[in-house]
Amino acid sequence: MSEAALSPLQIQAMAQAAREASRRLATTSSGLRSTALLRLADLLERQAHVLLAANEEDVRAAGDTLPAATLQRLHLDAPKLAAMAQGVRAVAALPDPLHRVQLRRLLDDGLELTRVSCPLGVLCVVFEARPDALVQISALALKSGNAVLLKGGREARRSNAALLAVIQQALAEAGLPDAAVQGLPDREAVAVLLQRPDLVDLVIPRGSRELVQSLQAATRIPVLGHADGICHMYLDEAAETAMAVALVRDAKLQYPAACNAVETVLIHRRAAARLLPALAADLAPRGVELRGCPACLELVPTLGPATEADWDAEYGAPILALKVVADLDAALAHIRAHGSGHTEAIVTRDPRAAARFLAEVDAAGVFHNASTRFADGYRYGFGAEVGISTGRIHARGPVGLEGLLSYRYLLLGHGQCVEDYTGPSGRPFRHLDFTSEP
Repeated sequence: MSEAALSPLQIQAMAQAAREASRRLATTSSGLRSTALLRLADLLERQAHVLLAANEEDVRAAGDTLPAATLQRLHLDAPKLAAMAQGVRAVAALPDPLHRVQLRRLLDDGLELTRVSCPLGVLCVVFEARPDALVQISALALKSGNAVLLKGGREARRSNAALLAVIQQALAEAGLPDAAVQGLPDREAVAVLLQRPDLVDLVIPRGSRELVQSLQAATRIPVLGHADGICHMYLDEAAETAMAVALVRDAKLQYPAACNAVETVLIHRRAAARLLPALAADLAPRGVELRGCPACLELVPTLGPATEADWDAEYGAPILALKVVADLDAALAHIRAHGSGHTEAIVTRDPRAAARFLAEVDAAGVFHNASTRFADGYRYGFGAEVGISTGRIHARGPVGLEGLLSYRYLLLGHGQCVEDYTGPSGRPFRHLDFTSEP
């Protein structure tokens, strides 16, 4: 991504080029879009040494200035690059999401209404130190026929520039406009675009609560994102000990910096004497800092004390808050008070408790006997994700291709006028939905 500051007119020109590219992509065949993605996957593997060298410079420049969680997200290695390429190929293999018929309705003889899927248009995505996010977002945008303007964190400047060059090379080799994926140089460029709803259709922030809230406050363009990843795991009275310990371990330690990592574990009071010592014995030797409520400290005195602030903390690190609750009702109340609407899980062998939890928890993901780390676009079979949405708009949870689509209504007639259907003597509508070809 370019370091040079651009004038508002130059930023406008970039967005206009993205708009033209989005129109081209919207009418491009699925085969050509997939070809570009497969080419990108190949280039990621062939140019791995260039990409890893650029990332190494970013990591070296960051030094000790970044939190451990941010540095973990910034760092690229061979397995991460291989996963990137695998994710791009998975997106390429997905069915074409465009021009799908969602509804066919005969309004009257010779008057047929069809609703078909179409791209949103131009996306503006702002993300922090996550170079892999650039590839995921670009792949989904291209597959769904959208153009995208990307602003990554300064910490990943060299990594992002190298990845963007590879993406634009893949587009050029496939005969598609490289303006479909462009990098924005700075926050000032983003600020310009936030005032242009005529040029940008959706803003997607991937980062901190502060980033999301600042973008939401600065624009009239729809913003898709999540402010926090405060995920809970409730260990019910009927939780099996070995399963509970394994799921908490995975949800906390498999990738602590992820937004779907568990931050608070709630434990039924009648299971606490059984589960708390097992959790402490498993997690503490693995370097997890455990912070417990007073009831937890009575059972395991070696825990650190939790404060009220811990119930609203997204650590992004191997730190875990523990709280003993009276029952399922108390767990649900705690989640309502402190959850961020991201992902919540219950561990239990009681189907009635599980059913209540699944029905009553209001979150983008609600799991039974599964790690919160499954809340991910790739694991859901979306190929990748542009981000996580904790709102209640058209896209919620991991946002894949469907979250980047809208639809259009196509009406095919034979000269019909609304007047023909107006008044007591007007023709009645048939409103007959087609379940198969007429």
